[in-house]
Amino acid sequence: MTPLECTVLLCDDSPLIRRMLRDILTEGGVTRIVEACDGCEAVERYAEHRPDVVFMDIVMPGMTGIEALCEIREKDPSARVVILSSTGTKSNLKKAIDAGACDFLQKPVEKERVLEVLRRV
Repeated sequence: MTPLECTVLLCDDSPLIRRMLRDILTEGGVTRIVEACDGCEAVERYAEHRPDVVFMDIVMPGMTGIEALCEIREKDPSARVVILSSTGTKSNLKKAIDAGACDFLQKPVEKERVLEVLRRV
């Protein structure tokens, strides 16, 4: 697979989900992956690395994914954030879109869908 010249930030409080996403992205050719385990860390990592795309869980301890998305987009309105959630309710989807998410993935994620969203975003 051709390497994708982009930096991706993965933010999820589950190490298992982060590893699964990292494996999918690595198989898909992504060469630079940064990780965060909660919303606060995601905001810090975003500022440090300025990733091209962020995959962010909604439900996390401390700062939620929606709160982190709002903070990231406040500092960088062009930030491309894909929200992940196992609770794919319409209200969560609406909150994510209203906060500026560019897409929404339902957990458990499928490899093909993750890579399709990454290429499109």
